[in-house]
Amino acid sequence: MDIKTATALRRLRLVSAPEAVSFLLLLVCSVLKRTTDFNAVPVMGAIHGVLFILYVIFWADAWNRTKWAPKTAALYFVLSVLPTGGFFAERKLKREAEDAVIASRARREGVVAS
Repeated sequence: MDIKTATALRRLRLVSAPEAVSFLLLLVCSVLKRTTDFNAVPVMGAIHGVLFILYVIFWADAWNRTKWAPKTAALYFVLSVLPTGGFFAERKLKREAEDAVIASRARREGVVAS
Protein backbone atom coordinates (compact mmCIF):
# COMPACT_ATOMS: atom_id res chain seq x y z
CA MET A 1 0.00 0.00 0.00
CA ASP A 2 1.46 3.33 -1.00
CA ILE A 3 1.46 6.39 1.24
CA LYS A 4 -1.40 8.14 -0.59
CA THR A 5 -3.67 5.12 -0.21
CA ALA A 6 -2.78 4.80 3.46
CA THR A 7 -3.47 8.50 3.94
CA ALA A 8 -6.85 8.24 2.22
CA LEU A 9 -7.86 5.36 4.49
CA ARG A 10 -6.61 7.22 7.56
CA ARG A 11 -8.62 10.34 6.67
CA LEU A 12 -11.76 8.25 6.19
CA ARG A 13 -11.11 6.53 9.50
CA LEU A 14 -10.56 9.81 11.33
CA VAL A 15 -13.85 11.30 10.14
CA SER A 16 -15.94 8.13 10.66
CA ALA A 17 -16.36 8.30 14.44
CA PRO A 18 -16.99 12.07 14.67
CA GLU A 19 -19.57 11.75 11.89
CA ALA A 20 -21.33 8.98 13.83
CA VAL A 21 -21.25 11.02 17.06
CA SER A 22 -22.64 14.08 15.28
CA PHE A 23 -25.44 11.96 13.80
CA LEU A 24 -26.39 10.63 17.23
CA LEU A 25 -26.26 14.14 18.73
CA LEU A 26 -28.43 15.42 15.91
CA LEU A 27 -31.01 12.74 16.68
CA VAL A 28 -30.94 13.70 20.37
CA CYS A 29 -31.30 17.38 19.47
CA SER A 30 -34.25 16.53 17.24
CA VAL A 31 -36.01 14.75 20.08
CA LEU A 32 -35.24 17.60 22.48
CA LYS A 33 -36.59 20.12 19.98
CA ARG A 34 -39.91 18.29 19.89
CA THR A 35 -40.16 17.71 23.65
CA THR A 36 -38.61 20.87 25.14
CA ASP A 37 -37.77 24.45 24.24
CA PHE A 38 -34.17 23.47 23.51
CA ASN A 39 -33.36 23.81 19.81
CA ALA A 40 -29.81 22.98 18.79
CA VAL A 41 -30.86 21.33 15.53
CA PRO A 42 -29.62 24.15 13.26
CA VAL A 43 -26.14 24.10 14.81
CA MET A 44 -25.89 20.32 15.13
CA GLY A 45 -27.35 19.89 11.64
CA ALA A 46 -24.66 22.11 10.17
CA ILE A 47 -21.88 20.29 12.03
CA HIS A 48 -23.22 16.90 10.99
CA GLY A 49 -23.67 18.11 7.41
CA VAL A 50 -20.03 19.19 7.14
CA LEU A 51 -18.80 15.93 8.66
CA PHE A 52 -21.04 13.87 6.37
CA ILE A 53 -19.79 15.73 3.28
CA LEU A 54 -16.19 15.14 4.42
CA TYR A 55 -16.97 11.46 4.95
CA VAL A 56 -18.38 11.14 1.42
CA ILE A 57 -15.41 12.97 -0.12
CA PHE A 58 -12.91 10.83 1.82
CA TRP A 59 -14.92 7.68 1.03
CA ALA A 60 -14.76 8.44 -2.70
CA ASP A 61 -11.02 9.12 -2.50
CA ALA A 62 -10.39 5.90 -0.55
CA TRP A 63 -12.51 3.89 -2.99
CA ASN A 64 -10.59 5.35 -5.92
CA ARG A 65 -7.19 4.65 -4.37
CA THR A 66 -7.84 1.22 -2.84
CA LYS A 67 -9.83 -0.14 -5.78
CA TRP A 68 -12.41 -1.67 -3.42
CA ALA A 69 -14.95 -4.01 -4.91
CA PRO A 70 -18.31 -2.25 -5.39
CA LYS A 71 -19.75 -4.34 -2.55
CA THR A 72 -17.09 -3.09 -0.10
CA ALA A 73 -17.49 0.51 -1.23
CA ALA A 74 -21.27 0.24 -0.85
CA LEU A 75 -20.85 -1.17 2.66
CA TYR A 76 -18.76 1.82 3.75
CA PHE A 77 -21.28 4.20 2.22
CA VAL A 78 -24.26 2.50 3.89
CA LEU A 79 -22.42 2.64 7.20
CA SER A 80 -22.22 6.41 6.83
CA VAL A 81 -26.02 6.79 6.77
CA LEU A 82 -26.69 4.55 9.77
CA PRO A 83 -26.69 6.27 13.18
CA THR A 84 -23.88 4.13 14.63
CA GLY A 85 -22.40 2.96 11.32
CA GLY A 86 -19.41 5.29 11.54
CA PHE A 87 -18.13 3.41 14.57
CA PHE A 88 -18.26 0.12 12.68
CA ALA A 89 -16.61 1.72 9.63
CA GLU A 90 -13.81 3.09 11.80
CA ARG A 91 -13.18 -0.31 13.37
CA LYS A 92 -13.24 -2.10 10.00
CA LEU A 93 -10.93 0.50 8.40
CA LYS A 94 -8.49 0.18 11.30
CA ARG A 95 -8.39 -3.59 10.83
CA GLU A 96 -7.89 -3.16 7.07
CA ALA A 97 -5.00 -0.74 7.60
CA GLU A 98 -3.33 -3.08 10.11
CA ASP A 99 -3.66 -5.99 7.69
CA ALA A 100 -2.09 -3.89 4.93
CA VAL A 101 0.86 -3.01 7.17
CA ILE A 102 1.39 -6.67 8.09
CA ALA A 103 1.23 -7.72 4.42
CA SER A 104 3.66 -4.97 3.44
CA ARG A 105 6.16 -6.06 6.10
CA ALA A 106 5.83 -9.68 5.04
CA ARG A 107 6.53 -8.78 1.41
CA ARG A 108 9.49 -6.62 2.41
CA GLU A 109 10.97 -9.43 4.51
CA GLY A 110 10.43 -11.94 1.71
CA VAL A 111 7.97 -14.08 3.67
CA VAL A 112 5.39 -13.90 0.88
CA ALA A 113 5.71 -13.19 -2.84
CA SER A 114 4.78 -9.73 -4.11
